[in-house]
Amino acid sequence: MKISRLICLFVIGIALNCHAQDTLYTLNAEQVLQLVKRFHPVSREAAIDVEKAKADVTISRGAFNPIINHYIGNKTLSGTNYYEQIAPSITLPTWYGIELYAGAETLRGQRLDESATEGTTNYMGVSVPLAKDLVIDKRRAALRQAKLLHTMAKIDQRAMMNNLLMDAMEAYWHWVSTYQIYVVIKNNVTINEKRIELVKTSFINGERPAIDTTEALTQLMSFKYLQNNAWLDFQNAGLQLSAYLWKADYTPYQLPETVIPQSGWENETNINNFNLVLADLLTISAKNNPNLLVYNYKLNQLNIEKQLKFQELLPKLDLQYNRIGKDNALTSSGALLNDNYQYGIKFEMPLFLSQGRGAYRNAKLKIEETKLEQARKMVSVDLKIKSYYNEYITLKNQIVLQSANYNNYTALLKAEESRFANGESSLFLINSRENKALEALEKLVELKTKYFKTLYALQWSAGLLE
Repeated sequence: MKISRLICLFVIGIALNCHAQDTLYTLNAEQVLQLVKRFHPVSREAAIDVEKAKADVTISRGAFNPIINHYIGNKTLSGTNYYEQIAPSITLPTWYGIELYAGAETLRGQRLDESATEGTTNYMGVSVPLAKDLVIDKRRAALRQAKLLHTMAKIDQRAMMNNLLMDAMEAYWHWVSTYQIYVVIKNNVTINEKRIELVKTSFINGERPAIDTTEALTQLMSFKYLQNNAWLDFQNAGLQLSAYLWKADYTPYQLPETVIPQSGWENETNINNFNLVLADLLTISAKNNPNLLVYNYKLNQLNIEKQLKFQELLPKLDLQYNRIGKDNALTSSGALLNDNYQYGIKFEMPLFLSQGRGAYRNAKLKIEETKLEQARKMVSVDLKIKSYYNEYITLKNQIVLQSANYNNYTALLKAEESRFANGESSLFLINSRENKALEALEKLVELKTKYFKTLYALQWSAGLLE
């Protein structure tokens, strides 16, 4: 069949580079993977989760933004001007819990508090935690955890894509298997249609008994029955594969019956870059498997939580110091505690620290629990990799054996057909040989498609499908 031109099967943003062969279009594993990555809702949802986590980082950074305040107040009662107050200020939070601030206050009136300073007072000061919140506080913890969550969202995105692509490959290779079995049975139907015509001709010529036509017709009907079932399986497999094919406009795409697996499907090129060495897979998985990496970031997050809870065990001791001046001028001369200053020290501490001790203990237990989950998950992943590797080696050997087995059945069938042509055999024996050859070929197709699916499963178990 002549390949006339390249066509575009899916107008979904990228083409499938399908080749037209009598209105049949081809689809391979790599094309399915690209479509799933680009347009499947789960892929888009994972990307949105990453952007949401990035937005949370921006929100947490807001706690360290400079803050401008401006207060204006006035009180007048029964003709008496109690006070007029104007107080602009700016606060600069820093990473280490220290806050720098500066401002001015203009205060006038007839009923001012004795501790208030009339006129304009300028100040510049610092607030320093000396115990609790010195090493870490809620603002710093929130930002560090938001950054970790952003990284974890990227790791979760990899894990989601790894699982999604594996599901798509399972559906794809099942679809390939059902189509190849359909083709095998269809070829047998064609052979038997030709055979029954030859048997009818032989019967008319008096070379074969009438029962041979019945024998040939029975075999043909049996294969047609199998062909109908195989076509049904192929249609249903196409529906299952369609669940992973979406358009760019968020609408699902149903794979038409005119799309078939690419010719030469056994020459799968996407697996050429697969790492199939067990020791390498175990090493790579331990370092980069998203299902394992996420535990490292969970532990980092819990350690931040533990540090924050430890602050609850410390007394609150805050120092505030202001350098002040009159009439828009700060006086810098003299010692810090000589003149033109204001300071305050605040001390606070619960007597029994019950809440702090309980929260800190709970944080430590969460870390221990997560470490146990991490160890269990690592063993589970390693076992899964080894299991798929064993399956890969076994299937590789089984395909060699089944190929030889099929060749033997084919040789027996051809020999029986030669004997039949010479009048030394019967259609019953040919049909028997043919059924065995068909079973062997169907088994070979199932083994080959399972082999390719296992190759993808081996990469999936190591977290390498992206």
